[in-house]
Amino acid sequence: MNTHRIQGLDIARALAVFAMVQVNFNLILQADKENSWGLSLLEGRASALFVVLAGIGIAFLTNNSRLSGITANIRQSRYALIKRGILLAVIGLAYTPYWQADILHFYGVYFLCAAALFTLKDRQLILAALCMPLIFIALMIFFNYEQGWDFSTLSYLDLWSPEGMFRHLFFNGFHPVFPWLSFLLYGIWLGRQDLAASALRKKLFFTALFLCLLTEACFALLTYDALRDPAWGLTTEEVEALLSTAPMPPWPQYLISAAASATLVIITCISLSQRFANTRLIQWLSVTGQYSLTLYLAHVLIAQELFAPLGLHRLPQLSATLYTSLAFSILAVIFCLLWQRKFSAGPVEYLFRKLVN
Repeated sequence: MNTHRIQGLDIARALAVFAMVQVNFNLILQADKENSWGLSLLEGRASALFVVLAGIGIAFLTNNSRLSGITANIRQSRYALIKRGILLAVIGLAYTPYWQADILHFYGVYFLCAAALFTLKDRQLILAALCMPLIFIALMIFFNYEQGWDFSTLSYLDLWSPEGMFRHLFFNGFHPVFPWLSFLLYGIWLGRQDLAASALRKKLFFTALFLCLLTEACFALLTYDALRDPAWGLTTEEVEALLSTAPMPPWPQYLISAAASATLVIITCISLSQRFANTRLIQWLSVTGQYSLTLYLAHVLIAQELFAPLGLHRLPQLSATLYTSLAFSILAVIFCLLWQRKFSAGPVEYLFRKLVN
């Protein structure tokens, strides 16, 4: 396995952490949403990037057993994914009362699904990924997407009932299996490709760039036209709900845009890690990306218990989010570099591996 390839993925994880911190701090600190074009661009993209990266990790974990065709090896890989899925679900559900936008319990379900699907061939993976948004659209036709939600507080009212939990996990939660499993399946497919080959990376990069720009431009124009042309017969709220590339609800246009942007980040990070492997910044970001689970759990705790009580939400516009997320990101890099001097893995990563193994 190519060293630069791994380093590039770690850098992508670090960037995903920084973007996620920016978005979540904005929610926690309830910052002013004016002039937040940058935040709206990041919204849902960092989480999608994490899921695609998780899919790549699953491909790395299972490729040898899958290619061997040996039943015992495949069973061992499947068991490893099930253990990881159960542990992630338990950690995430324990964290959810503190942070309702948690993604780890969704991760757990994704991994359990991957345990059944990782043996699919490349074409079958892509077809399965394409089926996820179709299933979501069917669910939207027959069920109420807003059921269980209080969108004024972004809280899920019947989360802990069996029906509410099932609906939350598979249909209308923050990152439901339908259609978010598409990102994981795409990541598994991407992880099987030879990303060390520059020709393939260029092809993937420009294809992703084209799809991202085309999707965003088309739906921006459609939104513009629908808001101004009465012939559409839609209210402003309906236009925003149907034609947005935001993650809620996760329509196909969001999936395409977010998967494409995730690909752009991953390919760019791999290329940069190859070209500037020995530079300090690349090495620092690579180390930070290895601690993504620790930083994920820590960032909400720090924001809720330290930054929010300071009254930073009263700062003008997005200053609260900008200053606190920047401070956290810098301190996170410093923490990871210092921790690495003494230990081989982050504190949460170490405990996770111990429990899994």
